[in-house]
Amino acid sequence: MKLNVLLKPWRGDKRFTAIAKYAAALKKSGSKDLQIVAQVEAEFGKPAELARLNEQAQPYKAYGQIGVDIEAAALEQLQLALRLPIAAQGALMPDAHPGFALPIGGVFAAHNAVSPMMVGVDIGCRMHLTIFAEAPMEIQRHREQLFRDLAEVTVFGSGATRKRGPDHPILGIKNWNLTAQTRSLREKAIAQLGTSGSGNHFANIVIGERMGENDLPREFVGLLTHSGSRGVGYAIAKHYSNIAVQETASKANVPKMYEWLDLDSEAGQEYWAAMELAGAFAQANHEVIHRLFAQRSKLKPVATIQNHHNFAWREGDLIVHRKGATPAGVGVRGVIPGSMASASYVVEGLGNPEALHSASHGAGRLYSRSKARAVISPSEAKKVIKAHGVHVEGWSVDESPLAYKDIERVMELQIEANLIKPLARMKPIAVIMAGEAGQN
Repeated sequence: MKLNVLLKPWRGDKRFTAIAKYAAALKKSGSKDLQIVAQVEAEFGKPAELARLNEQAQPYKAYGQIGVDIEAAALEQLQLALRLPIAAQGALMPDAHPGFALPIGGVFAAHNAVSPMMVGVDIGCRMHLTIFAEAPMEIQRHREQLFRDLAEVTVFGSGATRKRGPDHPILGIKNWNLTAQTRSLREKAIAQLGTSGSGNHFANIVIGERMGENDLPREFVGLLTHSGSRGVGYAIAKHYSNIAVQETASKANVPKMYEWLDLDSEAGQEYWAAMELAGAFAQANHEVIHRLFAQRSKLKPVATIQNHHNFAWREGDLIVHRKGATPAGVGVRGVIPGSMASASYVVEGLGNPEALHSASHGAGRLYSRSKARAVISPSEAKKVIKAHGVHVEGWSVDESPLAYKDIERVMELQIEANLIKPLARMKPIAVIMAGEAGQN
């Protein structure tokens, strides 16, 4: 029998390299398989008993009808996560759809452990809304100029950088010295500060209207952006996901991408600090974009609302992962966006414990990107955008309104379940995304 098969029970042991060398020497000296196993056990001890998936998933609540509002595959991913030895509770938001490990729109609470792949690769991706003092009527008259201003201060695309980097306090914080990796990522952060990625990242000029009585203006204009931690977050996620694979292998046998780091471990504490650094960098990216737009457009900011997803939070005794879901504790404000031609909402959380104090992070995809490109024609997508009177630069079929769920239905499900209450409804008048060349 080959040594890699013979030594499989020790695969997750931190001494595995030494074990393999010891076994190879025994095999070279002529020892038989049973003799090798016996001598390895005598020298290093018997392999550790690995934990396995539980038979039953921990409790969860899904906010929507499975097969109608939410794909069955998304629920299956959450149920699998909730069979892990670390699992405590879960929830599935109405925007949910399949992702890697935890579904997008999935909420997973764990006991003293964090899973890098359940946090996601775009760590701390967020919504950021700046409300301006100017009247919507005035903005509508100058939409074309404001659109040009926005285009001048935004940079989109995978790997995109700025020719001349802006300044922000994030670049001077000591947290970049956490590890050799974070030190190496500071140069990438300098190059990508104030940029946005591809896919569903956007910058929208919106017109808003207050719903009910609250402290928001009755009518307002705003800049709404969606993007994350760029190459910094991606690198951190990949690095610690690989470490989580090694760490978990020594104590549990679980499916790929469902590995975790104990928060008592050095690697777990390192990842947590690096995750928080990536989240702070994501916030800085938005702050730069909004500051530059306000300066160029001469609009006066009067309020800011922001919320993030693809992150983990310490909440009581649990570690709550929200992958494509966002905090909605009592009084916590945030933004739930629709698509490039549909409404977005300013909301306030109601702190529903069954939802782990969470809400959706958007409308959620109706079709995967590949399916959207297969079933939606460019002419159909353009017709919808034109009908809503939205000025769009950088659109693509797989990011068109037809690729997304109905935001009104997603909101209805959350309002009925007492997850959130809406404070304002916003509609886009100008949108910039990475898109595809020539698609404006």
